[in-house]
Amino acid sequence: MTSLNELTIQGCGLKGSLPIVQALDLSHNNFEGILPSCLASMTKLRVFDISSNRFNGSIDLSPLPSLKSLEYLDLSHNYFNPITFSSFLNLTKLEAIFSDGNKVVDETLSQRQNLGFQLKVFSCLSCLSTKSSRRITRFLHYQFDLQVINLPHNNFSGQFPTWLLENNTRFASLNLKNNSLTGNLQLPNHYVLNLLVLDISFNNIQGPIPTNVGLVFPNLEFLNISKNNFEGVIPFSFGNLASLSVLDMSSNNFSGTISENLTMGCSSLYYLRLSKNHLSGQLFRANLNLTSLQFLYLESNHFFGEISHGISNLMNLYAIDFSNNNLLGMLPRWMGNLTSLGNIAITKNQLEGPIPVELCNLKSLNFFDLSHNNLSGSIPSCFNLSSINHVHLNKNRLTGPITNAFKGCSSLVTLNLKENYLTGNILDWIGNLSSLNILLLKANYLQGKIPFQICHLEKLSLLDLSHNSFFGQIPHCLSNITFDSIYTKSYIFEVYSSSRYSQISNILSRIFHSTMIMNKSTGFFSPYGHDALPLVDVLQEVEFTTKNRILSYKGDILNYMSGIDLSCDKLEGEIPAKLGYLSNIHALNLSFNNLTGSIPTQFSNLQQIESLDLSHNNLDGIIPPQLIKLNSLAVFNVAHNNF
Repeated sequence: MTSLNELTIQGCGLKGSLPIVQALDLSHNNFEGILPSCLASMTKLRVFDISSNRFNGSIDLSPLPSLKSLEYLDLSHNYFNPITFSSFLNLTKLEAIFSDGNKVVDETLSQRQNLGFQLKVFSCLSCLSTKSSRRITRFLHYQFDLQVINLPHNNFSGQFPTWLLENNTRFASLNLKNNSLTGNLQLPNHYVLNLLVLDISFNNIQGPIPTNVGLVFPNLEFLNISKNNFEGVIPFSFGNLASLSVLDMSSNNFSGTISENLTMGCSSLYYLRLSKNHLSGQLFRANLNLTSLQFLYLESNHFFGEISHGISNLMNLYAIDFSNNNLLGMLPRWMGNLTSLGNIAITKNQLEGPIPVELCNLKSLNFFDLSHNNLSGSIPSCFNLSSINHVHLNKNRLTGPITNAFKGCSSLVTLNLKENYLTGNILDWIGNLSSLNILLLKANYLQGKIPFQICHLEKLSLLDLSHNSFFGQIPHCLSNITFDSIYTKSYIFEVYSSSRYSQISNILSRIFHSTMIMNKSTGFFSPYGHDALPLVDVLQEVEFTTKNRILSYKGDILNYMSGIDLSCDKLEGEIPAKLGYLSNIHALNLSFNNLTGSIPTQFSNLQQIESLDLSHNNLDGIIPPQLIKLNSLAVFNVAHNNF
């Protein structure tokens, strides 16, 4: 291999040493120890990537400072001693440094203004050393050719660094996400024509957005200012951002309406999130020129009135969330024409009337949440969408039997129909929903026996049939279900790996590669990854009674929870002893029925049980002393029985 110029062995789990090469990628392996001294002989090395290994020691004492041909250096995610940039003063060709996850100290640079290199790319995610001040790394004051800066998760304080944009006229991307920046947002005194990406989310910046933001940054494609304390109205100059693809202004204090300047001028918008503000007015009463829009999140504002017909022209919409507003009127029938819709959340509004049968045309529908409204009528029997995973229609005024609705929903994970006026029996086809993980039918007018087909739902972990009129015995075969919490029940509107986010990733990747002069055949990737994508934190949430309280579960807690609630029905007979083998269950409520016999001694096997309610039945005998072994049991209620 004496003629080898380039070697890429990324992710091979290799250990040991390597020959001299010009471009060397050792990333994502298990190399450890200090960097070998033989690296000093690689005088022509231009690209060096040792990220995601276990190297340690001091960079100052390593051979790196002698590699004067270096242009690209990635030290990320190793165990080096805190790094000072004085080590690189003589690397005059250096254009890109990545030090994510390593600690950086820059005290020495306060006295060294004549750096030997001018960077184009600097990435330092979560790299602030405890020895450093909370100011943004000072050596950047002496860099004048920067194009990409990536400094998220560092707890940097002070005001937004306008000087970075003033010193570097070719800036393309600035990521300062999740720091502690404060004060008002001050913009440069000149146009920044090359800036395409700006992420200052998760800071404490306050006050209004400067009215000329759309003029100063006219070519922005990605803007994330979420999770700050901005206030005031959305500036009219946003209408100048014709290339803007991603806009996230959520979790601030913006007020006023969504102006026509934005909905007409930002014609390239692909992702728009204005959630958790104080915006008001009718939902998109203004004209729309957002034909590329796929993600629209407007939840937790003060929008009112009916859902505007203008949205009917957004044929590429994939995800909408209008939850927690004051929307009223009927769910529009034209929504059935938006055949790209995969996620619909319009919970906690004042919608009324029936669920339009036209929604059965949404063959890609995955998440459907219309809970906490005033919807009435029956559930359309045509609602047999093989793609759908999660249905929340709880807390409405739906009536009639379930009939064949959901019969063909083979991918259904969550079915939440709680607190409606549904009648009739649970039909046998329920056993065909092999992916079902959550079944909540509480507080309806359902009756009949609990069908044994429920026992075919092997992935079930939450079952709530309480407050109905079910009678007969508890099916013994319920013990065939593990009620394990290993199956993921929480749901985020979109996962970052989805092809729906490919456009956002492509923007970031294109910006990164445009700054690099080196041969792209080496296969180096964008430093941004998922961290630069806008946060989508819309989680599935369900309520379940445990420990004598109605608790709300979402995210990781929902994934952990498992339980059965058959309380407040008309069940009779003995408690099946086999229920004692549900060793993974956390809550079991059989209260307010007509159960007889004794408490099975097998209940001593319920090792994960936290809440066990058998009260208000006709149980007798003795309480099994073996239950004292249930160390996780927090609430145990056997009141109003015949012990």
